Amino acid sequence: MVPAAARRAARPASRREPEGTLNTLWGHGGAYQTWTEYLTRWAEEGGAGTAAAAARLPRLRPEDYHHETWVRLVNQLTGAVGHRLQAWADSLTAALAEAAADEFAAGRALVQSRTGLDTVRALASHPSLPEDLRTQLRTLVDGQIENLQRQLEDQLTRAVRGGADPTWAEERRRTLRDNPLTTAAGATGAGSAAPGGGWSYDPATPARRRVITD
Repeated sequence: MVPAAARRAARPASRREPEGTLNTLWGHGGAYQTWTEYLTRWAEEGGAGTAAAAARLPRLRPEDYHHETWVRLVNQLTGAVGHRLQAWADSLTAALAEAAADEFAAGRALVQSRTGLDTVRALASHPSLPEDLRTQLRTLVDGQIENLQRQLEDQLTRAVRGGADPTWAEERRRTLRDNPLTTAAGATGAGSAAPGGGWSYDPATPARRRVITD
């Protein structure tokens, strides 16, 4: 679903040519190309591999583009965010499965993954994006996080119905509730992570064990 910001009407072409069109005459697509190239890389590598580039991303304004061009760019943004969130969810699910018999390890995986969500929120909150688009992207991210939290608890209910040990399920449910994903920094849409930085663990990397120290 394309955020409402994508449906803004662009200024008439007779008054102002889109920035990408003008820059294409000189061999580069301007801000549009810079962002699309960044998003392609970020979707695969996350914040750790794109920190320097994130700081140089130019400001985007819908009035600088034809409507169709702006919609394509917003679709690339939401697609990249969706890709990273799916990779994050897959990684967390694998980490929890690996810690099936160890609640300490499960809690540690939840904490690591929760911190790692900063890489997604940093993009959703990037200052070069229009404010209303930032708000909608953060809402998308937070909604997916809340949805996964519910799914993890629902899976425990189904597991018990399927014959799993109720005691284990209750211990895992307590671990999930004691380490909720929804308490990650910026869960209310006020993330403060710097674009391209600020996270200590990339949620889309393969699951691994790690000791958390104070």
